[in-house]
Amino acid sequence: MYVLKIAAGLAMVTSLAACELDGLSQVGADKSRDRGFRSHHLSTMTAGIWVDPNGCDHWIIDDGVEGYLSQRLDKYGKPVCSQAAPPNTVVGPFKDGQTISDPL
Repeated sequence: MYVLKIAAGLAMVTSLAACELDGLSQVGADKSRDRGFRSHHLSTMTAGIWVDPNGCDHWIIDDGVEGYLSQRLDKYGKPVCSQAAPPNTVVGPFKDGQTISDPL
């Protein structure tokens, strides 16, 4: 039984290592580009604002397949809490430009 577990573990590690070698999982150093169906720079997308339960703002973008979220910070690196909307809501055109329908 112990040998079977070791063999299964080695097979799993080998298969995961092969996934890394096929080139599909390599993202690269540039995290500012969307590499989906419409590959483009993220700065070309329109962001909305999601207000978290604490009342602080986060930039949010949804292109239909992937979503992007980052905390909104002032020039000193502190969170922005503008009360642009009630907590747990989104305001703004965060789904503009998406070509894939998103039921949510």
